[in-house]
Amino acid sequence: MNVKPDFSKGRNLAETAPAFLSIWDMESYYGESFIVQNISFNVHEGEILALLGRNGAGKTSTLRSIARMDDPQVTHGEIWLDHQPLHLMKSHEAAAAGIGLVPEDRRIIPGLTVEENLQLAQIAPPIGWSIERLYDLFPRLGERRKQEGITLSGGEQQMLSIARALARDIKVLLLDEPYEGLAPVIVDEIEKTLRIIKEQGITTVIVEQNAVRALELADRAVILDTGSVVFDGAADEVLQNAELRAEYLAI
Repeated sequence: MNVKPDFSKGRNLAETAPAFLSIWDMESYYGESFIVQNISFNVHEGEILALLGRNGAGKTSTLRSIARMDDPQVTHGEIWLDHQPLHLMKSHEAAAAGIGLVPEDRRIIPGLTVEENLQLAQIAPPIGWSIERLYDLFPRLGERRKQEGITLSGGEQQMLSIARALARDIKVLLLDEPYEGLAPVIVDEIEKTLRIIKEQGITTVIVEQNAVRALELADRAVILDTGSVVFDGAADEVLQNAELRAEYLAI
């Protein structure tokens, strides 16, 4: 299926978007596979949104679509960040507009130290948090600043990946499975950090299979099922609704 992008049917949300980050009627494809179908939801400035669902529900595809990665291809709908049309941007333009994606595989650059990974993120503007401020946020990284990044533990690599995103001047932090493979004590540390980031006014969207932990952290939740939104509301409402959790999250 060779589908050309068609944004003409979308409404212009530049002035009317009710939220800081607005996704309206978005459709995305991988090759010939229809992954995300007419997704619409809002993320308000400074909040933490948990984007949840079973495996294959379209969560990672949604994050990658917002970040304007090459795959999946967004072919319809609109994505607005602070009145900027992300749906018309390339990935580097979305990054410059304030999107910071922390992918599931972390993508630490081999051969570079912790500090060199952070310096590389700041090679071009817009520059965000200073490296020393990042070391204050992640003291473990400061202690290992001269260590090669890929030799860090899994939890430390996740810290480095988040720090690298913050080294840019971001408005929205997109986290794909940040707790995967981490011990509970490290998850506690990551969550403490995410709360500090929220206090700085940065908006966060977190995709996480550990749904309970994500819901306990988040203000709101959006649940996807087979590429469509089936719930959009308060995170507490999902925690208190056993039937909803069983049907769409298997918990």
